[in-house]
Amino acid sequence: MLSSKRQIFVLSARSDVKICCRPVRRRKETAQFHTFEAMRILLIEDETKTLQSLQQGLEEQNWVVDAATDGEAGRALADQYPYDVIVSDITMPGLNGLDLCRYLRATGLKTPVLLLSALGETDDKVTGLEAGADDYLGKPFEFRELVARIRALARRPAVTQPARTLRFDGLTMDLEAKTVHRDGKPILLTPREMALLEFFLRQPGKVHSKTEIAEKVWDIDFDTGTNVIEVYVNYLRNKVDKGFERKLIHTQFGQGYVLKVPEE
Repeated sequence: MLSSKRQIFVLSARSDVKICCRPVRRRKETAQFHTFEAMRILLIEDETKTLQSLQQGLEEQNWVVDAATDGEAGRALADQYPYDVIVSDITMPGLNGLDLCRYLRATGLKTPVLLLSALGETDDKVTGLEAGADDYLGKPFEFRELVARIRALARRPAVTQPARTLRFDGLTMDLEAKTVHRDGKPILLTPREMALLEFFLRQPGKVHSKTEIAEKVWDIDFDTGTNVIEVYVNYLRNKVDKGFERKLIHTQFGQGYVLKVPEE
């Protein structure tokens, strides 16, 4: 029997797939070690029955479990929420577990990753570990072994996101290295474009007026007779959104600009 806990479903990148995600208060990420009872796990598995069974078992450990049925959905959750451990199947349609792991490491995410796969040969395990995984468990496996491995990964000193890294839906800015990537691809920005994108990344989902942008990014009083804000927003759009199906920088007519994921 499945857990009766309240669930919120969000559509994944595939229209026929759903993500199961429970919004919880964010943990403070300054502690040296994790407390098992407070753990939040991301579980990614494309076989529905297996996903439901594993999710129920992990929730019985008093862990919060967000579940996704494909790699794209899992990536979206990993970009948005902090997790103690990510557990992912390897063989999935679209973005597979290996490519997901490579993406997470390329964007600087240090969360421990445990890969699950029916491919249990030594070469398969080596491939998974070289992709950035921290552990590899071959199927079939004893559920108690899965729990033990998750606990072992979580016992490691907590590795937080670099303090100078901003992330939103595949978009990553390293403020120390002054680099920007989207889905692992580098994006070259001028200093002014970098400052504007940083401003958006620090408050995603919030609409910013031209006056606010002028004062906080340019540190000047906004002149209604100039179109400098529109020009730089368009520069940024051409670099951040061009070539990507999902646009992130949007105009709210009569209000300003906002960084957000478009509604389906």
